[in-house]
Amino acid sequence: MSGDTGPGESGAPQLDPVIHHPTRLAVVAFLSACDEAEFAAVRDCCQVSDSVLSKAASALEAAGYVAIRKGYVRKRPRTWLGLTDAGELALNQHLAALQSIADTARSAGARTRSGGAEDGGAAGE
Repeated sequence: MSGDTGPGESGAPQLDPVIHHPTRLAVVAFLSACDEAEFAAVRDCCQVSDSVLSKAASALEAAGYVAIRKGYVRKRPRTWLGLTDAGELALNQHLAALQSIADTARSAGARTRSGGAEDGGAAGE
């Protein structure tokens, strides 16, 4: 994979290697439903430690998928995460690629199942 989240040579959407990691996928999916979320809320929803979320957020920020904003609330440091337009596009394309893979596999399985029932007796005879 080239890291390009657009259609591949076949025209089908490609999996995004940045978002493919389960923690990063959970983070971008969570952030896709809100403008911005506090670090602790994302951490709790994704059920990961501070260090795991920090590493995931840094990777997503480096890819341009997440914006990280730091500030203070009553003199206490806070970090907020927000999904960028590029991140939303990448998530949508990644989900389309996953759906395409599932649809293709289901179709192949259905053909195999229906074809196997017809050919099942012939091979053993």
